[in-house]
Amino acid sequence: MKFLVRSLILFLLLHPCGAALADDFPNRPVTMIVPFSAGGPGDVIARILGSAMSATLKQSIVIENVVGAGGTLGTNRVAKAAADGYTLLLMHVGQATAPALYAKLPFDPVGDFAPIGLVTDVPMILVARPNFPAKDLGELVAHIRNAGDKVTFGNVGLGSASQLCGLMFMSATDTKLTPIYYKGGGPALNDVIAGHIDVYCDPATGPTPYIQSKTIKGYAITSKTRVATLPDVPTSTEAGVPEFNVTTWYGLYAPRGTPKPVVDHLVGALQTALKDPALISRFAELSMAPVEIERATPEALEAFLKAEIGKWGRIIKAAGIEPQ
Repeated sequence: MKFLVRSLILFLLLHPCGAALADDFPNRPVTMIVPFSAGGPGDVIARILGSAMSATLKQSIVIENVVGAGGTLGTNRVAKAAADGYTLLLMHVGQATAPALYAKLPFDPVGDFAPIGLVTDVPMILVARPNFPAKDLGELVAHIRNAGDKVTFGNVGLGSASQLCGLMFMSATDTKLTPIYYKGGGPALNDVIAGHIDVYCDPATGPTPYIQSKTIKGYAITSKTRVATLPDVPTSTEAGVPEFNVTTWYGLYAPRGTPKPVVDHLVGALQTALKDPALISRFAELSMAPVEIERATPEALEAFLKAEIGKWGRIIKAAGIEPQ
């Protein structure tokens, strides 16, 4: 009997209840894993979001870039992390495409995570090096068709938003581009600016300031209407390719098993951050906006993720891409 009592006491000491954890959470900095390189769209969003959430949590949020394997390395890091709310994942649409792109994932994109909520839904922008000869999207498509597969297209690898955008662009225009692979959006964008690759399709977060300064050319944005920060960049529909319609969304996750009171605390911090005028203004500068508050919930993110897994599974299969 004494042994059982001691065992129970030890268990309670090592496994405090969720309410006790929430009362004390957070009492140290929180790490937000971004599975992509510094300077890329996900990294920029994470830093803006982390700064806003830290004001509510009253602890700093440290951004850690864990690069590799189309975002699955960083995602797996969070899936295997302690379920205490101190390790979070900011991941984009790649969370939904991974099941169709990888034959053996080390994690379950749905079952291994405690969803917190959607953050933003970012339009994509098709850009090109500053001296690319085409003046608009129609001329760009014609140039690519005439050049065969000589036009190079940067992307951040299997499952990345840039790869998915490229697949949809080639499908919509019946063209073929030669892919050039990068470890992150920052390096790819730098090579567009330097003229080392021809075209690139990136979430609006990255290219906006470079299009504004005319450092690179912007040909089309995949939003329903033009964005205020880039009034001269037409939508893909206005540019004559309405089928070129893709956005990349970002969601925030904790490891599966994170106590509900801790998740609720994080949800509250996320929703407060998305209403922060400073965050809204900074997002707007980068041609995006926070999601509606009703989408910044665990239930909304989980339902949306499941729907996206089905949608992209069909698209990837139709493109003839075999799981690796």
